[in-house]
Amino acid sequence: MRVIFNEELKQVADDLDHMAQDVRKAINGAGEALLKQDVEAAQTVIDGDIEIDALESSIIDQCVKLLAKQNPVATDLRVVVSTLRLASTFERMGDLARHVAESARRTYPASPLPESAQPLFADMIEFLNHTADELVALLDTRDEKLAENIILSDDKLDDLHHKTFELALSDEVTRQQTTDIVLLGRFLERLGDHAVSAARRVAYIVSGFDPSKKPTCDEGTDID
Repeated sequence: MRVIFNEELKQVADDLDHMAQDVRKAINGAGEALLKQDVEAAQTVIDGDIEIDALESSIIDQCVKLLAKQNPVATDLRVVVSTLRLASTFERMGDLARHVAESARRTYPASPLPESAQPLFADMIEFLNHTADELVALLDTRDEKLAENIILSDDKLDDLHHKTFELALSDEVTRQQTTDIVLLGRFLERLGDHAVSAARRVAYIVSGFDPSKKPTCDEGTDID
């Protein structure tokens, strides 16, 4: 029974890796669509979200079967439950990337962003592309230091996000551009938040505690 459980858990892990790679492609493609008015990249992201959703459904089904058939305990239970949550997090990241791509497609061949906003959003997208690479590597290596780096570096994206409000309040942008700046900034900021959530969850799988918190004698080791 243990051999069967390990084989089934390996299949779930492979699907989760595939899902993370698809999310990375979606983030990369959404950035291309937004910054370069690449409508083909936008459509690829939008169409590809179906596969991300399908992978989430498959992972959920597999995890539920593992819980029902194998009755895992201790570390195995932590892995299965955390995998469920990771799949949900990656699905949301795929949705956010799709929202960015849809915004780019809606205004094509023009950009939804004014020229003054391009450098700031380029910095946000560069950050997210790097974070997506780190997430894929994290699932492969289960490196707690890498997880901690993803968690702590999110402050940089938050700082960039705050600057989008200054652009939105500028007299030089139209009402529609103001709306797009606020929404797109929020989509990108939420992508970073979900990346942090995923990193925390992987760290929890490995060690049983959240590396962004210093446990005390009064605290448990579980995470939100």
